[in-house]
Amino acid sequence: MPVLGGLWAPDLGLRDPGLGVGADVTVGVTADEGPPSPVWGTLGTPPVTCGGLSLALELPALIRQLRAAWRARRGGPRGPERGQASAPAWVQRGRVEVEELEPNAEDKSTQPAADGRLARGRAGVLLAERRGSYPLIDLRIFNTSVQQGEPEAGSRRKVKRQLSFQRYCHASRLLRGQVPRAPGSLHLLDDNYLGQAAHMLSKVGTWNFDIFLFDRLTNGTSLVTLMCHLFKVYGLIQHFQLDVVKLHRFLGMVQEDYHSHNPYHNAVHAADVTQAMYCYLKESKLAEQLSPLDLFLGLMAAMAHDVDHPGVNQPFLVKTRHHLASLYQNTSVLESHHWRSTVGMLRESGLLSHLPLSTRQDMEQQLGSLILATDISRQNEFLSTFREHLDNQSLDLQQAPHRHFILQIALKCADVCNPCRAWELSRQWSERVCEEFYRQGDIEKKFDLEVSPLCNQQENSVPTIQIGFISYIVEPLFEEWCRFTEPSLLSQTMMGHLHQNKTRWTGHAHPFSEQPDSEEEGGGGGGDNAGPEGIP
Repeated sequence: MPVLGGLWAPDLGLRDPGLGVGADVTVGVTADEGPPSPVWGTLGTPPVTCGGLSLALELPALIRQLRAAWRARRGGPRGPERGQASAPAWVQRGRVEVEELEPNAEDKSTQPAADGRLARGRAGVLLAERRGSYPLIDLRIFNTSVQQGEPEAGSRRKVKRQLSFQRYCHASRLLRGQVPRAPGSLHLLDDNYLGQAAHMLSKVGTWNFDIFLFDRLTNGTSLVTLMCHLFKVYGLIQHFQLDVVKLHRFLGMVQEDYHSHNPYHNAVHAADVTQAMYCYLKESKLAEQLSPLDLFLGLMAAMAHDVDHPGVNQPFLVKTRHHLASLYQNTSVLESHHWRSTVGMLRESGLLSHLPLSTRQDMEQQLGSLILATDISRQNEFLSTFREHLDNQSLDLQQAPHRHFILQIALKCADVCNPCRAWELSRQWSERVCEEFYRQGDIEKKFDLEVSPLCNQQENSVPTIQIGFISYIVEPLFEEWCRFTEPSLLSQTMMGHLHQNKTRWTGHAHPFSEQPDSEEEGGGGGGDNAGPEGIP
């Protein structure tokens, strides 16, 4: 029986049954397959739909349709036969969901009362959670437990997603019947797009972008807000004919599947990597060569490259005989899981369901190739290939395989770019990643396992870990990236920060050497301590 088998919830299971990995699947509502449409030509703006209903309807007409659907589902005044025949397709799918998700549809704890209220119990809790969302959705479609106690983890996650989706629909200006003011404006960000967050987004392409502040200004939705903005900047919604509601649902699913209790591998880290990736995609040597597909894959891979990260590394999963290690045969375990989870969410949301099957499969494979490139154990493999290309001047960005390789390198740089940030940002990320290491070490000590390298808080201080990381991983990679950009202003800025930060950490690692001025340090002296008080 695996060691520590109870430390993980079933959430670590994969989502997609079609990938041949034999893992558990989170059931979700998928959209109908649409007719194949061209992707690479000039495309018009797609119709904006939600569950088969046009969002261009006036609000009173939308209310009437939803009320009619509600009566048809309940077999109300219009009668079950007439309601059955006139119900739209999304209502028919809802009936199927009821049959699949709920073994006992007649359970009285979830039946609406005559005045529209729900009986007490779990359904009452659900109503309290979704109070204020409009229009009313039949809560019987949710898979709630008929017994006392908490619902299953999968059901709880499914309910949370559905409720979040309803809140988005309620808040969206499209459903409130307001016509966008500017052509092509989809109001994806709604209220998050206003005020200070909007001001920060206007500077999202600058290297001193403070992702921690941005996450606070967006109420913890930095990843969704950032991705919506970048998709709009590049015109990817129009080019790929994406349904904006499906897009927002997919982005919400990805953000939700990052573990907020992880000090480092969380949604804020994903947003930080995505912002860095955007800066690299803007490099003059790349910007004019990249196709819309390259931009789409680069941003998607950056967003989802660590999705559902458990907060421990691959050696820990291997030595505890975790099911993911067995599933992927101890090779790129976490990266494979991130990729497969992303593909599962893409299929569950139906974001790309309108594209031809061959196109979807190709996009999924390229997405996997990018995410798998972030495996740190393959660092020397990619670095030697990159160096060889630069030495021979053999990179031709007119060729798709060479552009894909540069996207892999760019994602690797974005994933480890924290030491290249300004000191205040870099220090926070350094302390966060070390805290995650130390937490793993504490678990290993608790269960009498061998403590992994860099995870012993008494032996490995934050400065020591950072100096080694910069010297052996970050510096060699960014020196070659600097050669590739010839070097650009951004590359010069990053290398300057990198050398300054290494010097600061070196001073912290040797307390008797000359220290930086305390006022200039800005309170970063906590890195001197190897104990828990030195970690935020």
